[in-house]
Amino acid sequence: MKILSIASTAFLAMTALAAAAGTHSGGHDDGMMAVGKPGKAAQVGRTIEVIMKETDDGEMLFEPNEIKVEKGETIRFTLINKGELEHEFVLDNHENVMTHKAAMSKMPEMEHDDPNSVRLDSGMDGEVIWTFSNAGPFEFACLIPGHYESGMKGDITVAGH
Repeated sequence: MKILSIASTAFLAMTALAAAAGTHSGGHDDGMMAVGKPGKAAQVGRTIEVIMKETDDGEMLFEPNEIKVEKGETIRFTLINKGELEHEFVLDNHENVMTHKAAMSKMPEMEHDDPNSVRLDSGMDGEVIWTFSNAGPFEFACLIPGHYESGMKGDITVAGH
């Protein structure tokens, strides 16, 4: 009976962990998302440098905060954290950004390895290579609690052919 109780407790704990994780993958296990899919370095058409930083008045921002690309274009985003705080770059549609933001508010230390995002400590740099398969408005944001509200977001417009 004691073994059954331990097994039941372990099963319930695993089920709770799976439920807490939810669908953090955002449905992009196959690599395709509304905003596109992970790109290949050999297909990069251009590189866009994006700076992450804070200002003296407490604002947090990306430079640039507006980016225009063409449908089908593969972009290398070179991300440089010139701020004093840790920041992240998450690329997605507005609905998914808001869903991710809500999850981050509950679990701010959540680890990611999603191909559409990167998290960087102060002074670090990283990259996201992305192919924009669909036209439309998309966004990028830092979803560490308080950063989005402090202005750390930007717009990506993907124009059709």
